[in-house]
Amino acid sequence: MHRLRVALAQINPTVGDIQGNCELIRSRIREAREAGVDVVAFPELAITGYPPEDLLLKPCFVDDNLSALRGLAPEAEGITVIVGFVDKDEDIYNAAAVLHDGEVAGTYHKTYLPNYSVFDENRYFQQGDEVPIFRLGGVGIGVSICEDIWYPTGPAAAQAMAGAEVLINISASPYRCTVPESRERMLRTRAQDSTACVCFVNTVGGQDELVFDGYSAVYGPEGEVIARAPAFRETLLVADLDVRAIFRQRLHDPRLRKLVRESWSRSELSVWDLGELQPRGDRPEVCPGIAPLLGQEEEMYEALVLAMRDYARKTHFEKAVIALSGGIDSSLVAAIAVDALGPENVVGVSMPSRYSSEGSRTDAEQLAENLGIELLRIPIEGPFTAFLEALSGTFEGTAPDVAEENLQARCRGVIMMALANKFGWRVITTGNKSEGAVGYATLYGDTAGGFALIKDLPKTDVYRLSRYRNSREEVIPRSVLEKAPSAELRPNQTDQDTLPPYEVLDLILEEYVEGDRSVDEIAALGFDRETVARVIRMVDAAEHKRRQSPHGPKVTPRAFGRDRRLPVANGYRVS
Repeated sequence: MHRLRVALAQINPTVGDIQGNCELIRSRIREAREAGVDVVAFPELAITGYPPEDLLLKPCFVDDNLSALRGLAPEAEGITVIVGFVDKDEDIYNAAAVLHDGEVAGTYHKTYLPNYSVFDENRYFQQGDEVPIFRLGGVGIGVSICEDIWYPTGPAAAQAMAGAEVLINISASPYRCTVPESRERMLRTRAQDSTACVCFVNTVGGQDELVFDGYSAVYGPEGEVIARAPAFRETLLVADLDVRAIFRQRLHDPRLRKLVRESWSRSELSVWDLGELQPRGDRPEVCPGIAPLLGQEEEMYEALVLAMRDYARKTHFEKAVIALSGGIDSSLVAAIAVDALGPENVVGVSMPSRYSSEGSRTDAEQLAENLGIELLRIPIEGPFTAFLEALSGTFEGTAPDVAEENLQARCRGVIMMALANKFGWRVITTGNKSEGAVGYATLYGDTAGGFALIKDLPKTDVYRLSRYRNSREEVIPRSVLEKAPSAELRPNQTDQDTLPPYEVLDLILEEYVEGDRSVDEIAALGFDRETVARVIRMVDAAEHKRRQSPHGPKVTPRAFGRDRRLPVANGYRVS
């Protein structure tokens, strides 16, 4: 055997939609068979979608996924299929099935179960303890799942040492900024260290707080990129692997022979013989493409577009409604929503108050015109006045303060939710990570909604992505990018009345939220100590607000929500 044709099916499954996911898998198997593929691999937990979370605690869900796997097996006639599913054997396992000759020919159970950041796999799964190699036409194929390949001495390394020339890793590796580059460096290193072809198939799509970027790829035995799928799109990536060249290279480099399997005993290594390859005749060699890694702004922007599109599609709503203040945050959210759903499925709402500037009103109108979306104009002076009158007796003798300011935001929240209820729309909130971090948001006001699209995007990145979007087509008015940010809840208000400049605030937040540094450690980096202490106090005090805010996609290394979790009733104070 000189050549093995492999296909990586980068698909977008929906958690819990077992039937729909299997239809996706069947269609890609047919496409791979027509392309003369020998082995086609699908992502981690492709049958159930990732992450299924507490659906895994329902025995009927596990049984339905097993029934679906058995239903897929007949599709593997004349082709070998590797697909992620939930296996059951006294306990449950995050597993890969190898389908061959119309049946389940073998399985692999994930060994390393991540339990950090957004991952909770130890909550659900038992870890595997066997490392199989599947021989197909004399070619050794090692199958592993996601986290397994991140360990340099893990299952993939053991499979290579035991003779596997091709290492296939099925994955559900979520996106965050900078991770595609670091993940590729790791995979290229694994291929080079193992003198093997590494085939990495990743899922793609948005799922609640996660976005999966895809970037499935094939790496040669010297760490070179043979093929790479594009980011954020479903793709069938096909590549021909020169297996004999791997064997020849290993003969010339005896280092693998000298490695002792310290972590994996021979009893843990098993070989499953799948038989001979199907005769394919004279197949012309395929020339797979190498899709580029996107620049950081484009990558983050496309991640948010996909998150918005999939949130709408997978939760079955058509129209998004967005409060347009004339500010930078709502402008960016509207632009992303239009790119995701189309202008006909986005509605903007302008809700001016007595403190709204003329510029904010006209900026909201110009944005809506540029994007081609419907704009509703609903002033809040009437309900705001009614609330002030209703509370006048109770508030008598007190000076106007944040209570009156927040009443305006809550009037807007009520209006937005009323529109959503009446027309079946979904409210997309517009708060960013910087505001959410320090609690610069109104509960039941601007936090009211179903999806917080930019909740993990710092304010400085909001500006970066807005400028990036305008570089493609100028839709966000230039005045929006140039004016000082303001909530406009009192006369002449700006964000910097309450907060440090965002260029300073975001750097402090990065060190505290993502780096868990103390006040003194952050101050030692050159920041004013009192400013640092004040920001940290605000972050800690706002935990209860974040718990009640809508979920939104993770794009930074550490997001609030399922990633960064702290108790609300918490007596510890960082000093």
